[in-house]
Amino acid sequence: MKGIILAGGSGTRLYPITEGISKQLMPIYDKPMIFYPLATLMSAKIKDILVITTPEDQKAFQKLLKDGSQFGINISYVVQPSPDGLAQAFILGEEFIGDDCCAMVLGDNIFYGSGFEKLLKSAKKNAEDGYATIFGNQVKDPERFGIMEIDESESGTYVVSVEEKPKHPKSNYAITGLYFYPKGVSEKAKEIVPSERGELEITTLNDMYLQEGNLKAEILGEGFTWFDTGTFDSELDAANMIRTIENNTDRIICCPEQIAYKEKWITKEQLEERAKVLKKNNYGKYLQRLVDKGK
Repeated sequence: MKGIILAGGSGTRLYPITEGISKQLMPIYDKPMIFYPLATLMSAKIKDILVITTPEDQKAFQKLLKDGSQFGINISYVVQPSPDGLAQAFILGEEFIGDDCCAMVLGDNIFYGSGFEKLLKSAKKNAEDGYATIFGNQVKDPERFGIMEIDESESGTYVVSVEEKPKHPKSNYAITGLYFYPKGVSEKAKEIVPSERGELEITTLNDMYLQEGNLKAEILGEGFTWFDTGTFDSELDAANMIRTIENNTDRIICCPEQIAYKEKWITKEQLEERAKVLKKNNYGKYLQRLVDKGK
């Protein structure tokens, strides 16, 4: 399975900061925002990852992430000339995806909670079986989000309907920025007609699978946290949560190096080398403790 991080867009809601830097390169407490979606794909055991960026920001992402070898993965890049909708990612990434299944995560989405790897494994299996999967999270203001209506059965949780920011929501399950698709998603994306705002909507793509009876859902349960860090408040909320958890548990949340070491994608020596580069802060010290513990 291939993975895509969509890190384009102009980030206008975060001006004036994002007039000079990509939103996905901004810090969320102790690491760049893009480390969080990267960790999500790595937690799904996806090693081939495409980062889609704006033309002006690509070099900065390449400087930060390089070819991914420090994480034991393969990272490649492609430019999104203009933000023409989330589903455009599968057209831009058609050659990269090839004949594989594909997961996509938005570059400003943060997921944290117990049992997440189990949900990712299930979504991956769905894709291999020909089903698309979207992830739902209960929210108090569903009219602000894309919303899914679901039906739970013995064979899984199926999506009954999807709506984009409905005035009268049929449920309070918001569609998060994490999607898993079976083979052929690029061909489907090319069939999408631009919406009134001129974009290739991800909701339209999901509805195509829904109409075929091939759209499932994974629901993020109680105790799970999802952030769409597109505003100043949501960024601060995410940073405060991460700071609190890390300081209380002596762990680093969404740490790509730790995932890579756990999966044996990098060696103990590689992890230690990475720890030396970052040794002046708690992140680097945490990596060194992983080396010392052999975990």
